[in-house]
Amino acid sequence: MKISKILSIIMLTLVMSACNKPIGELVGVSVSGPLKDAEPYGMAFIRKGSFLMGANEQSAIFSQPDNNVMVTVRAFWMDETEVTNSEYRQFVHWVRDSIAYMLLIDEGMEEFKLNPKNPIDEDAYTINWAKKIPWSKRLIQDDPINEALSPMFYEDGYGTLRTNLLRYSYSWVNLEEALAAKNRFDVTTGVYPAGATARVDTFWVEDGEIRSATITRPLREPKDLMSNTIICVYPDTAVWGRDFEYSYNDPLLYGYFNMPGYSEYPVVGVTWEQAQAFCHWRTNLLRNEGHQVAHQYRLPTEAEWEYAARGGTSTPYFFDGKPAEFSNHGFMKKIFKADTTVINSYAVYANNSTNRTQEPSKVKANPFGLKNMLGNVMEYCSDWYAEDAYDSLEDGELNPMGPINGSEHVVRGGHYTSDAADLRSAA
Repeated sequence: MKISKILSIIMLTLVMSACNKPIGELVGVSVSGPLKDAEPYGMAFIRKGSFLMGANEQSAIFSQPDNNVMVTVRAFWMDETEVTNSEYRQFVHWVRDSIAYMLLIDEGMEEFKLNPKNPIDEDAYTINWAKKIPWSKRLIQDDPINEALSPMFYEDGYGTLRTNLLRYSYSWVNLEEALAAKNRFDVTTGVYPAGATARVDTFWVEDGEIRSATITRPLREPKDLMSNTIICVYPDTAVWGRDFEYSYNDPLLYGYFNMPGYSEYPVVGVTWEQAQAFCHWRTNLLRNEGHQVAHQYRLPTEAEWEYAARGGTSTPYFFDGKPAEFSNHGFMKKIFKADTTVINSYAVYANNSTNRTQEPSKVKANPFGLKNMLGNVMEYCSDWYAEDAYDSLEDGELNPMGPINGSEHVVRGGHYTSDAADLRSAA
């Protein structure tokens, strides 16, 4: 994984499944001035600007109402391409290794931990990541390493990893509750209003299963605003067979995520919640490694995504293509070499994808330096989806966001079996 590149996740082969919508590129919070010079590796700087968000100059063709609004977004960084299997595997392996280290330490293997001086907790320690895990010993019977790591693997003779145990836990501040007028902190007295409460999410493991609940607790100090979550991080690798008929013999079902040949292809079968967990992990990892991370990684808003996809243009497709050019194999004609390298193409879609995902770096970039914003895979936005979301927007609105809740999240960009209409920047 390219160390500072952040995440985008794809849909599947043939027809997109609603339960496996992929993640979009992660972006840093708005930046300007000196921060632009930091140039996070693998990310493009998207300058501040205004644009007409929504369908325009195309409703008669696509039977879509003219429902658009002029909005402005602040500058931000965005991943240049979709995230690949090799990139997401770093997250999975970090979680796997963290569990392994703790099991080894629990068995008394002191070489796997560091003991910083902690006057509050004498038993506190940090993992000694420099000490490599001897994975080769995990299949040797009666070896201490085998016994320590055995809870992570099935007893099937092959040492198959129990992927459902790869869980990532993190916490965050519930800003909606923190910003509520009823919970306004009094800086003169140092306390919250009498009777103040905070509604937060909490997760725990019980009988081997992840459980969750939304609770209301008294708000007495800032930590009472914290929500927490526990997420299984391993992607759903069975989507290649489950989501499509007659696909049980698809070789991608048996190794798309882990096979070296597909390392640079987009990762599939990742949920929106896993994307959020990846954002948190990526930010904290860079900070813990001593990097000066001035922003946090996150999913883009729907407005940010469309602005980035348009690349400073106002046409349906950033290269000024017309729908006829799709159907006539004009701008995006089928021009693959034997190694499926895309030549002079701006998008991977139904006419040139060879019915599967392609390496995201193999296409031409849009004017902002972003690749595969249109086609190849669909991408998550941070917004909840609502049919009337644009109705609440006003012309000139700055950094608009969608509804505060809902049942589904916005996905954008079309995918490798999409036709021309679904590849529009506004679709």
